[in-house]
Amino acid sequence: MAVVARRSLTRGGPCRRLSSDGADGTFARMHSLLPPRRLPLALVALAALSCQPGARLLPAAAPPTSTAVTILAPRLVDGRGNTMANVRVVIEGSKIVRIDDGNGSGSPATHVLTGLTLLPGLIDVHDHIGWYFNASGRFHSATDGDTPAQSMQAAFENMRLTLVNGFTTIQSPGAASDAALRDSVASGRVPGPRILTSLGQVSSGTPDELRERVRQRKEQGANLVKIFASASIRDGGRQTMTQEQLDAACDEARRIGIRTMVHAHSAESMQAASRAGCDQIEHGVFGDRETLDLLARNGTWFSPQCGLVFHNYLENRERYLGIGNYNEEGFAAMEKAIPLAMQGFRDAIATKGLRVVFGTDAVAGAHGRNIEEIFCRVQGAGQRPMDAIVSATSLGAESLGLGTLIGTLAPGFEADLIAVEGDPLQDITALRRVVFVMKGGKIYRNDRDRR
Repeated sequence: MAVVARRSLTRGGPCRRLSSDGADGTFARMHSLLPPRRLPLALVALAALSCQPGARLLPAAAPPTSTAVTILAPRLVDGRGNTMANVRVVIEGSKIVRIDDGNGSGSPATHVLTGLTLLPGLIDVHDHIGWYFNASGRFHSATDGDTPAQSMQAAFENMRLTLVNGFTTIQSPGAASDAALRDSVASGRVPGPRILTSLGQVSSGTPDELRERVRQRKEQGANLVKIFASASIRDGGRQTMTQEQLDAACDEARRIGIRTMVHAHSAESMQAASRAGCDQIEHGVFGDRETLDLLARNGTWFSPQCGLVFHNYLENRERYLGIGNYNEEGFAAMEKAIPLAMQGFRDAIATKGLRVVFGTDAVAGAHGRNIEEIFCRVQGAGQRPMDAIVSATSLGAESLGLGTLIGTLAPGFEADLIAVEGDPLQDITALRRVVFVMKGGKIYRNDRDRR
């Protein structure tokens, strides 16, 4: 069984002072994906957290070895709708190099996962990884007194829970602090899922102003642009951006080569976003069949939710109530939306050609429970287990522009693998029983390794 070591977030023993411009270079690699500028305050908080007496640091993954790693398992679901029995998966560095018959001759097994099913690491295309409950048990807000270091530590725990429960890639739309989380994971210093982020939202302005804001997001290092085209479900979900505004924002994004994700609940806002050529629509609780057909014809990705986000809010009502638009009317609106969302999801998967991906909208209280959304889809809305798995693996990867790198168990792909107890094609709740997690050839969880 792989031994996971703890290591300091700084090098050279004692903590060193880190200025906001990162002059000592300790965290330069974390910042490498952003344009040159002063180091984000969140990374300064990361340094400060590592220097706090008694701070609990997350374990680092065991690095990939220079020799091949071989995994034996009785079942494999490849993420593209195919299965294999008795497989031997050979990994070198961060990549899968070969998948063989496990009964034949080949490399000695490094990990024998008896009785388990191998799948690609899961992908959540909508996860608010930095949202959390503070020490008072309330939803964290900018004015509750938490320090940047406390917020960073809470986000680290969200990332850990998400990763060890099988999600190796997430998309967080998004906050400026996500950049520090994304880059700390990419640097290898903090374990967590691969993170793509919008760094914030775009919601208003003239067409020219919206084009400028889209350009600014890319210059700031965002992986995508998040656009608000409708009000929250708690405020009725009405359309809030015009066709002209959406046309400008999504056209500019296409022109400069960055993806767009649109928050849209009403049928009108969904249609406007799809006509504007925006890449992906979120939520769509009030969408109708005509709207879903339009999305399918235009090739618009669709990420609806039917369970986890609503039930998580209602289960944690007292932790949110009284903050922003989390009021009694808002919670009543969410309760009323549950049957609409369930029927909307049924209609979505019945719409020919519509590309439905897996996004949970995980907020505070839901991190590590992301997979519960898939139970709603399969057990409640009747989606085929294989289709649900594909939506959370290869299809999700394609929507992120990463379809040739992740989301599939095949030679040449990143070695993002999970193993679960049971067969999820027969019992979808097997996806809750994750016992092995590998991301990029590094093992982050291994509860049952028999040699």
